[in-house]
Amino acid sequence: MNIQLVPLHYVYLAFIVLIIAVMIRRRDTTIICVAGIMTIGLLATESLTGSVSGIFNSFIYAVKELISTIFIISIIVAMSRVLIRTGINEVMVAPLTRFIRSPQVAFWGIGLIMMVVSFFFWPSPAVALVGAVLLPVAVRVGLPPIGAAIAMNLFGHGIALSGDFIIQGAPKLTADAAGLPVSSVITASIPLVIVMGAVSTITAFWMLRKEMQANHADPLRNSGTGERHVTPTALTTVPEAASPSIEQQPMPPIWKRTFATLIPLLFAVDVILMFVLNLQGGDATALIGGTAVLILIAVTLVAHRHTGPEETTSYLIEGFQFGFKVFGPVIPIAAFFYLGDAAITELFNNPLPEGSHGIVNDLGVALAGLVPLNDSIGAITLTLTGAVTGMDGSGFSGISLVGSIATMFADTASSAATLTALGQVAAIWVGGGTLIPWALIPAAAICGVSPFELARRNLKPVLLGLTVTTIVAIFLL
Repeated sequence: MNIQLVPLHYVYLAFIVLIIAVMIRRRDTTIICVAGIMTIGLLATESLTGSVSGIFNSFIYAVKELISTIFIISIIVAMSRVLIRTGINEVMVAPLTRFIRSPQVAFWGIGLIMMVVSFFFWPSPAVALVGAVLLPVAVRVGLPPIGAAIAMNLFGHGIALSGDFIIQGAPKLTADAAGLPVSSVITASIPLVIVMGAVSTITAFWMLRKEMQANHADPLRNSGTGERHVTPTALTTVPEAASPSIEQQPMPPIWKRTFATLIPLLFAVDVILMFVLNLQGGDATALIGGTAVLILIAVTLVAHRHTGPEETTSYLIEGFQFGFKVFGPVIPIAAFFYLGDAAITELFNNPLPEGSHGIVNDLGVALAGLVPLNDSIGAITLTLTGAVTGMDGSGFSGISLVGSIATMFADTASSAATLTALGQVAAIWVGGGTLIPWALIPAAAICGVSPFELARRNLKPVLLGLTVTTIVAIFLL
């Protein structure tokens, strides 16, 4: 599989390295991303006008790709605002406080629930369900919002999506590309997903615990009191959507209890409908979003009575302001990285050479072609290739490529399945929503934390997990 690399590939790679370096230094990357888009546009069109126009068009492309996520986050936040102001959330989460009494239980409980729901419906709708119900409980017992975001992110977009044992979208793509049965890839991925999940989540929890201790806010030692020490850091800041400082709107206790019962039941019905009607991904997200809008309208009309219609609009405006405020810094970065996949063809009339599968995938193939063919090097190469193809932030765009590359390094069907599964795990953990800021926005926004801060917190646990998982894969070959 020979891929011709052109200047576009090298320029794109150079900007990726520059963006990552700037992110590590915790500086804003918007200007660099715009410069990267403009440079790529200039090379692709050989026209200054086309290059400048490409900046705006790439932003539009990114918004189109992200719009469903922006909307579900905005609607859930709008619904959360009215539940907080009426006190319904207090009544709704009260039963859960009997089971979630400490930050440890909150972290692992939220993570495991997120994982189970994500296995059946994928992480995006799961974030909305789990976050809306469990985040207030977790914050109350002392788990910082960033901790809840890490748990939802690693268990949902990491463990559940990289294995995808129920829906089987990911293993089917990689298995078809490798010419293997789906069942063999799933079987081979089980030990890798377990190792990756265990290493990354335990490391993340240990790092979170140490930081809480260092900030003299260690509810892990004294969790029974439920007290929180709020400091102006991302570690303990209460998210806007869950802030108790919001002005209260009185509501009769009978209505509070009624809605506190009905709302979880409605979301439970959504889960049942997803399962019965086989709704997944965008369809599942749409069902949850529509349900949240109806809940918002019903609660607002009861709480505000004659001014209900106007207040409903006000809550929606608040929600969308929050959603676009969170997504605003991410759109330029997403616009640049989408150029690594299908966006460059759509925006710049396919300037890549014949046979190209996109800049990122071409770089992955080129990387595989630079190394010798043996099991150990093959495992390392598949991890790196999966990580590189995940840089576009989708996680799924490059997993067919890793299946194809796995067959180049494998000498038996079993080793091909292991290498394929390893590449799948790496691609989805990096691109599916644990390291790329715009891919993990759902969890960050629901918890009211910065997606860049969440990506930074995930970096060491995920890299350590990938290293250990690659070593385990070498022994399994």
